[in-house]
Amino acid sequence: MIRVLFMGTPAYAKTILEALWLSEEVEVVGVVSQPDKPVGRRQELTPPPVKESCLRLAPRTPLFQPENLKEERWAKEWRALEPDFIVVAAYGKILPKVILDIAPCINLHASILPLYRGASPIHESLRRGDAWSGVSAMRMEEGLDCGEVLGCSFVEIKEEWDVSRLFEELANRAAALTLKVLKRFSEIRPLPQVGADSSYCRKIRKEEGLVGFVNAKELYDQFRAYKVWPGIFLRSELKLKEITLLSETGEHHMGEILEINKEGVVVGCKEGSLRILMVQAPSKKEVDAVSYVNGKRLGVGDILF
Repeated sequence: MIRVLFMGTPAYAKTILEALWLSEEVEVVGVVSQPDKPVGRRQELTPPPVKESCLRLAPRTPLFQPENLKEERWAKEWRALEPDFIVVAAYGKILPKVILDIAPCINLHASILPLYRGASPIHESLRRGDAWSGVSAMRMEEGLDCGEVLGCSFVEIKEEWDVSRLFEELANRAAALTLKVLKRFSEIRPLPQVGADSSYCRKIRKEEGLVGFVNAKELYDQFRAYKVWPGIFLRSELKLKEITLLSETGEHHMGEILEINKEGVVVGCKEGSLRILMVQAPSKKEVDAVSYVNGKRLGVGDILF
C-alpha cells in the first residue's frame, strides 16, 4: 500500500484526490488544504473543494488547514503520518524545505514544463491560443516549478474549450498520471528541466480582463482564458459574457457593428470579427446582445463601446 499525504485546494486538486481514494493501492493518510475563505457579495466563509470532498467522502481522514506552513508543528505532525509520498496539486503556497524533506514531493502542474511555471498555467495557455496543453508530474525542490519531470500527459485544446472545460480535462489527465507515477516511481528516470526554455505566468489580476476590438482571435482567446474570472470587459465596463469567433481576417473599424440578427451582434475588429451573444452593463443583469444594442439605439455602422 502506497501511503500519501495530499496537499491541494481547488476543484482541479479535488479530482486528483478522489482518484487516489478510489485506488486500492493507495492510502491517503492526511489531507492539507488552504483555510476557508470568504466568497461572494455576502463574504460567506466557504470551504475549498478539497475540504468539501474530504468531509463528504473520507471524514475520518486527518484534515489540516494551516495558515503558515513554516510553523514547526505541521512538519512534525505530517512526518508522524509516515507518508511514502506527498502529492501536491494547486495547493497555492510554496512548500518550505522542512516539508519537502518529509517524503518525495510530487507536484501535478497543469502545463508541459518548463512552459508556464507559476500560478496560472491553464489560463496562460488559452490566452496565448496554444493548440496543446498538458500536465507534468514534477519532483518538487526549492524554487518555483523547477524540479525534475517524472511524467507528462498531453491534451489537444479544442477551439470551443474555455478555461472550465480545459481545467476539467487536465484534472482527469492529472489524476491518471498521478497513479501511474506513484506505482512506477522506482522505475522512472527523471528528466531535468532546461531553465533556458522556461516561461512564467503570474496570478491573474482583474485589469487583465480589459479588452479592445483590435484582434478578434486574441480577444476570443482572452475570453476563453478569463471567462470564469475576471471575465472580459470594455473600457465602458460593458462585460462581454458570451462571444464566438467568426473570422480571423478582414479589416474593420474597431468595435463597428457589422450585422444584427437573431443569432447575435457581429462586431468588427481591426483584424477579424466576432459574434457577441450576451453582455452585461455595469450594475445591470446579463442580457442578450441584440436587446442591449436595440435599447441603446445602436445599428449597423455604429460603434459598440
